[in-house]
Formats: sequence, C-alpha cells, structure tokens
Amino acid sequence: MSSPRPRPQVGAISRALSGLCRFFERVAIAMLLVTTSLIVLQVFGRNLFLAGLPWADELARYGGLGIVYLAIPLLLLRDKHIAVDIISSRLRGRPRYVLQVLSEAIIVLFSGFFMVAGYEFLSRAGKFTTPALGMPNLVFYLPTAIGMVLFTAVSAQRMWRVVNCRPVADAGQESTS
Repeated sequence: MSSPRPRPQVGAISRALSGLCRFFERVAIAMLLVTTSLIVLQVFGRNLFLAGLPWADELARYGGLGIVYLAIPLLLLRDKHIAVDIISSRLRGRPRYVLQVLSEAIIVLFSGFFMVAGYEFLSRAGKFTTPALGMPNLVFYLPTAIGMVLFTAVSAQRMWRVVNCRPVADAGQESTS
C-alpha cells in the first residue's frame, strides 16, 4: 500500500493560477490588437470600397469575447476588478470578516451558475456554426469557457484565503504560503 500523496501547497496553486492568468492576459492583448485591426479594416472596407467584410465582423466579435473573458481572472486575482465598498470599507473586525466571506461566496456561486448555464447553452448551441466563417460554436465560445473556468478557480482560491484570514490581492505573487 502506497502512502498518500502530499497535497500541493497553496503557494504552488497560487503561482500556477497567477501564471495562467498572466498567460491569458497576453492572449487577450493579442486579441485586442487583432480585433482593433479588423475593425479598422472593416471601416476602410465599407467607407472606401463600399464592401462589408462579414468574416471580419465575426472575428472581431470572437476577439471581444476573448478580451473580456480571458482578462477577468487576472483582474480578480489582483483584486483590480470593480468593487463597491461603501459599507465594507467602514467595517472592522468580525462584521467586516463576515461581509468579506459573504461577498466571496457570492462570487463563487455566480461563477458556478455561469459555468452551469454556459454548459447548458453550449450543449444546444455547440452543434451549430457561425454564419460567416462556419466556425463551430464550441470554438467560438472557447475563450468564454476558458476564462470562466479560470475565474472560478481564482474565486474559489480567494474564498479560501478570506476564510483563512489571508489577503486576497495578487495571491500568486507571494513568495511563501
């Protein structure tokens, strides 16, 4: 009988999540550049040559999905997302802790619901292709799926950190855990 494998340290998980988030940030930046180029090409095509490029519109929409969904996990990891803290910034002690736990739990629940809804959507829409390029919807919505899986992992890690009274901001940058 073999001994159980040791659980990975949270520091290693934090570093892995941070690395993945930074990688997909770079992918999102590349998609932003391509999307911007496609939109400029579309404007010139319509205004100078009176010709629309449906494939460029479709790729720009694909890029838009990638820009948003591949960037949000890093924003959450670094605690740079939009936050309304009118109440939480004024609380101290146990009430602040309870509110933080509740807030992180809501984010985890949201990401879980989003994943379930996304699965339900793709189980039906995944059978079809996009109109201009004939790209399978499974590929078209892949940035959304990747981004939300990573977002869910980051939100679960943040929840764990809050429950254990540890700071949530950029957990992947710490040297020890």
